[in-house]
Amino acid sequence: MTASVDTALRGPEAFSLSRRVIDEMETAGVWPTPLNFELWLHYLGDPEGALGREIRRILDAQEPFTEGTADMLAAEYLPRGRLTEEIRDAGRVLDRELHSISEAIAKAHRSQTAYGQTLDKASARMDGVEGGEQLQTIVTGLTAATRKIQRENESLEKRLEVSTREVARLREHLEQVRRDALTDALTNLANRKAFDEQLTAACEAADAEGEALTLAVLDIDHFKRFNDNWGHQTGDQVLRYVASVIGRVAGAPRMAARFGGEEFAMIFPRERVDQVKTALEAIRREIASRSLRRRSTNDDLGVVTISAGFAIRRPDESPTLLLERADTALYASKRAGRNRISSAEDLQQAA
Repeated sequence: MTASVDTALRGPEAFSLSRRVIDEMETAGVWPTPLNFELWLHYLGDPEGALGREIRRILDAQEPFTEGTADMLAAEYLPRGRLTEEIRDAGRVLDRELHSISEAIAKAHRSQTAYGQTLDKASARMDGVEGGEQLQTIVTGLTAATRKIQRENESLEKRLEVSTREVARLREHLEQVRRDALTDALTNLANRKAFDEQLTAACEAADAEGEALTLAVLDIDHFKRFNDNWGHQTGDQVLRYVASVIGRVAGAPRMAARFGGEEFAMIFPRERVDQVKTALEAIRREIASRSLRRRSTNDDLGVVTISAGFAIRRPDESPTLLLERADTALYASKRAGRNRISSAEDLQQAA
């Protein structure tokens, strides 16, 4: 889902947009299946986008909007559809290469078997050889058979070399597809799926190694009001700016992700509490230190601030409970006036 549509669905106009989608689909005679609904959300949420223009062309041409049409549009324009198609293409290429390798190996096996039979026959014939002419005939046949098997082995080597390069290229492509599937398109940070996987892995590693693990949740203050005043495109600009600051601080082994909407999360493996506080303070101060301007008009947008909360993982604590405690700390920062950082441990001591 594009960033503008995703943002719209998390704002005050989400319900009116959804109702308008149903009304428009009914007017066009399109069944409200989950896939059609998602396509229409993109169409009405971003009518000038590539998908919006294509749906409008189909409607203007009065072409029937069938399940096949929906599948085609999803494969071409929706990120998940494109990802599925890329995986299918990769699967077809891999299947072709494996079939080619299998055939080449089977052919080499047949050739080796035939060559072995030739040697057995030559050995049997040599037992009864009486003259040089017969021996020369046998040796000539063995030489020809040897050259043939050498040529076929060279052909097999070349075929395997080509297939190895193709499989390596395919592996690299699939790795890029995997990275794309785990990256938020708007901010280029990890997405929620990548975050969930990494948090689970980090908790398991912390248990195995007996190391510390801290989770922080960050949220842009008053982002809804900002979106209402300046529009979603400018809101996207702010999200990218905040993400860039977080990303610079979140070098390995830390991990930063867009958690959803205007919320971000950071994982701090094997770091002391003071290191975590220093990193979060650096992010908070840098974001609050700049007055932003709208790119299209150069309007002064004012200062954007963030609030954050973090929690130190307890032994054997689940990712869900750790996230809940970090969220509680975040909302404590919001209630205390925003533009600040709170610790779940400090809140517990105060209670």
